[in-house]
Amino acid sequence: MRILNSTPNLITFVYGPINSGKTELFRHVIKTLPKNFKPFYVNLRGVYVDKAEDFLTVLFDVEEKEYDFKEFVKALIDYIPKSIDLPFGRIPVPRNLFKKFFEEKGFDNAFKYLESLFSELSKRYTPLFVIDELQVIGDLKIDGLLIYKFFNLLIHLTKELHVCHVFAITSDSLFIERIYSEAMLHGRCRYLLVDDFDYETTKEFLKKHGFKREEIELAWKYLGGKPIYLVEAVKNKDRLREFCEETLEDRISTLLYQVKELKRRDERLFRNVINLFEQFVDADVIRCDDISDEVVWSVKNNILFLNPRKRTLKPQSQIDLLAIRKILKSLR
Repeated sequence: MRILNSTPNLITFVYGPINSGKTELFRHVIKTLPKNFKPFYVNLRGVYVDKAEDFLTVLFDVEEKEYDFKEFVKALIDYIPKSIDLPFGRIPVPRNLFKKFFEEKGFDNAFKYLESLFSELSKRYTPLFVIDELQVIGDLKIDGLLIYKFFNLLIHLTKELHVCHVFAITSDSLFIERIYSEAMLHGRCRYLLVDDFDYETTKEFLKKHGFKREEIELAWKYLGGKPIYLVEAVKNKDRLREFCEETLEDRISTLLYQVKELKRRDERLFRNVINLFEQFVDADVIRCDDISDEVVWSVKNNILFLNPRKRTLKPQSQIDLLAIRKILKSLR
């Protein structure tokens, strides 16, 4: 809210381990925004984007009725949704204007439309543009990499025009590493880490749900501060130890299958991954100054989380840490 209550001037990249609550955070923010905000939320999760049409279809909500631009902006300014739930708020556009995106220079027209729309809306509201799982378009090439054209638009909306707050959410820490190293974004973005709960937050959350001290310690030992696991722990409070052990055994099985398949496919990479895992026998977090093949494999398979700003690696969750230690014993 401190960011939202200031003048838009930087793109905010929101990152963190998987299932740490990034989307839920913005679900909450959007639902509780004051009426002077106009939020738009585009979710790329599970979307296959192979060509320009795919991205434009996800980005825009096409209105069947035809409008000219000024008439449509007035209608949009006057419209205030009664309630907001995800998925919500793709960018509305009249069908006649949407057709032009495909017929005349595609993205140039589409991005120009976004610039004009947010500029007009900013005269009365504070627009908020949230793009979830932005890494989906990271490698898409349309007259060069689409992601760079999109970044230029976001920089223009924030740092240059100051007309719209932009939050780009991703659970892909390798994508964040690329962003962090990207020269065109230096001085034009900020980073917001949404991490798992720390011990005190976990303890307070579980206490509110009637957990005793021994139950809190058991949950923390197995589940750490991963919100999605803690919610399930509340549902399984009457069989907490059994639930924790089952959750760990599931993760051990999945991880064991992954590394054994890797061994069959690439013996050298397998050995390097195991050597990497060995570093977590006596540590929860390790230093990472080089994005090696084994780091890439472990991060892409959602086993480890890379924080490029701190140059650290850690398991995606406490369950992952325990599973890594267990499978090392079975592989020795």
